[in-house]
Amino acid sequence: MDGGRRDGAGSGEKRGSELEPAAAKRSFLPAMESQGTTILHETVSYAPHPLPARQFDRNTTEPVSFYLSSLEELLAWKPTSDDDFNVATMPLANREPPLHSKRPRTLVCHDMKNGYLEDRFIQGSASRDPYVFYHWQHIDIFVYFSHHLVTIPPVTWANAAHRNGVSVLGTFITEWTSGGQLCEAFLVGEAAAYHAVAVQLGRIAHFYRFDGWLVNIENTLSEAAARNLPLFLRDLREQLRRDVPDGLVLWYDSVLQSGELQWQNELNEKNRVFFDACDGLFTNYNWKEEHLERMGAQAGERLADVYVGIDVFARGEVVGGGFETDKALHLIRKHGFSAAIFAPGWVYEHLGKENFLHNENRFWGLLAELLPTHSISTLPFSTCFCLGMGTGRFWAGQLPAPPKLFLSLLYKLEEKLPEVAVALELTTRDSGSCHVGNVTALPGLVTRHQPQPLHTLPPHLSGLLSGCGRQSTAGWMRRCYKLELRDCALHELSLILSRHQPGLQERRFSCRLGEIQVLDADSLHSSLPPVPSLQASQVLWHKGPGTDQLSLSFTLHWSYPHSQARCFRIHCQGRELPQSAQLQLLGVAHATLYRVVGLAVPEPPPKESCHVEFFVEPVLNEGVAVDRSRWGRLVLVYSDPASTSTY
Repeated sequence: MDGGRRDGAGSGEKRGSELEPAAAKRSFLPAMESQGTTILHETVSYAPHPLPARQFDRNTTEPVSFYLSSLEELLAWKPTSDDDFNVATMPLANREPPLHSKRPRTLVCHDMKNGYLEDRFIQGSASRDPYVFYHWQHIDIFVYFSHHLVTIPPVTWANAAHRNGVSVLGTFITEWTSGGQLCEAFLVGEAAAYHAVAVQLGRIAHFYRFDGWLVNIENTLSEAAARNLPLFLRDLREQLRRDVPDGLVLWYDSVLQSGELQWQNELNEKNRVFFDACDGLFTNYNWKEEHLERMGAQAGERLADVYVGIDVFARGEVVGGGFETDKALHLIRKHGFSAAIFAPGWVYEHLGKENFLHNENRFWGLLAELLPTHSISTLPFSTCFCLGMGTGRFWAGQLPAPPKLFLSLLYKLEEKLPEVAVALELTTRDSGSCHVGNVTALPGLVTRHQPQPLHTLPPHLSGLLSGCGRQSTAGWMRRCYKLELRDCALHELSLILSRHQPGLQERRFSCRLGEIQVLDADSLHSSLPPVPSLQASQVLWHKGPGTDQLSLSFTLHWSYPHSQARCFRIHCQGRELPQSAQLQLLGVAHATLYRVVGLAVPEPPPKESCHVEFFVEPVLNEGVAVDRSRWGRLVLVYSDPASTSTY
């Protein structure tokens, strides 16, 4: 697919009927529960309990994302509870316009050194400068690509894309001589053979909660295999529609109807049979404008289902590429087609990590005018400006406003400059008779509002939201605002930086943005569900890392309504731990489980015990604070085999 291979961000229903017990997994440990606290007694044992290598890193036991390498693996795949870390928890956000509107779309195909690098670590990577993607508002479909037979998108990418209303596809690829042999194995013969593959691919997408497949057959096929290939694609599409609502199957321009491997760089009569069997065609990259001119008649009303490929690495005789990718995109948009931008990680892989953010923003900035944006059409929503830099103003579409709107801004001025003012500006559009407070908007016009910060919260919000109007010890300031609206549509939200008193002398400063939240004030409830009792499994002990220390790893499990929490913070505390009086943040979980890995704890003295406490703090969708009394709590009491102490 890449023309020269380079070496090297769902619903909450239970899936119990699909699960099989994991053979290598220890059962949940017995524990006592006391007033919402789970007390777990554990005897230290160094007996090996290896975890499945597919789902857990061999060295650290961290949960990892994975792929399938063979047809045998694919056909034998059955989900177990060890797969739960890899299930996307973020449902695909509603967006405007919808994906299936007739406007041209933008697909990004992520190809980074064959994939599964730092992004395979589900709970985070130690790397301080991995490749990341921030321009979700410009794209409609994200394909995770690798040269493994079945590329399952890492859950971190699936959650990030879904949060931004972007569909995520995995890749089913065969290539070279081995790929031809594999295709003969499932495409030649009875329909049951290719049906079994289609069923498994549909089940995998359903279980891990991503949105479909890019099918890439880059090897010559026999006449019999070529004849059955369109039938397989139709079968896969039907299976996916049954398992994944609005699922997609896209075909990469490679094999012809005859079975010959010959990239066409366009939709034509030689490959149209595959286009007709799928939701779209991803063309090869060596096209010219005459290819685009010919394709219009072939595509008919399905212009937007043709994704014209752009290789950002500019290999072969291509239009654009690199910082001239806009030239190719301009021609594609001119003829009304969708675009498939392949390997935009060029700015990271080719230009280097040092200036990645600058080059990334430059690359997408050159394309911005040619890339339609989409907006998220549901509340609550929040933005996380983890880059900590930038001067841009962002907007994307409109959102019907609730009668009472609550806004929160988290920021930090790096320098102490009392003359600098930071404020939010809200833009509304009249949707009939728009009123903001006592102000009536002019019909059909966009109106700007700068609400005043709240110095004290209303009584019904004071118990839910904390920190408004206060600065943290690290210098972060949270400003809160409340607006009353009627018949308004939210159009734009901006950050305004200004001086209290204008001056002639230029001042340089840095303002870091932490988060902007937009909430329906009436949806904030004072009654919040607690985290019920925690459970622990897969406990592993090792000597070290220091003298009189042990290394502890185990998996925490709990339950909580998926619709109410966007993530969970995992803390620990213990008298014998460093800074014992303070909570130690271990990490963040987006599912209702978390693996504690390599936590250094004291070795218990002979015939004595030690204990460590673990807490699960829900972070609600609305961003409201959850009182610690409603967190989940587990007390782990551990001792050597000769210990007789109790907690």
